[in-house]
Amino acid sequence: MSDTRELSPSAVRAAHEVRVVVGRLRRRLRESHQAGELTLTQTSLLSRLEREGPRTASDLAAAEGIRPQSVAASTAVLEERGLVTRRADPDDGRRQLLVISPPGRELIDSTRAAREEWLARALQERLTDEERGTVVAAMALLDRVTDR
Repeated sequence: MSDTRELSPSAVRAAHEVRVVVGRLRRRLRESHQAGELTLTQTSLLSRLEREGPRTASDLAAAEGIRPQSVAASTAVLEERGLVTRRADPDDGRRQLLVISPPGRELIDSTRAAREEWLARALQERLTDEERGTVVAAMALLDRVTDR
């Protein structure tokens, strides 16, 4: 449902700035530490399994908005590298669940830690204490935007 009221110039500018900076920040975070040379799809699938627990390949495809064939190819690589395992679905033994393995969880944890360390160093080197406080306050505001 679209609101017919006009957007204020400040809202349009803020939206543009947030979109541009968040996009740039995502790219820099990705560049700061590659998750064991996994593709973005493989990393996303592994992260989803870590966050949400065991899933079927079709559940992953729907959640990620990608073709089941892409999930199958990506999870085959993850399984080959020992980052995920398969087990029978306790509710339906004909289905297989993909489960993140301990090495997969370690990879996700180390990747997150490396990215957060890069960001903390960048914030420390480029911003003052007061500016970092402003960043924290801005994040609280953006968090309000994302609340539903």
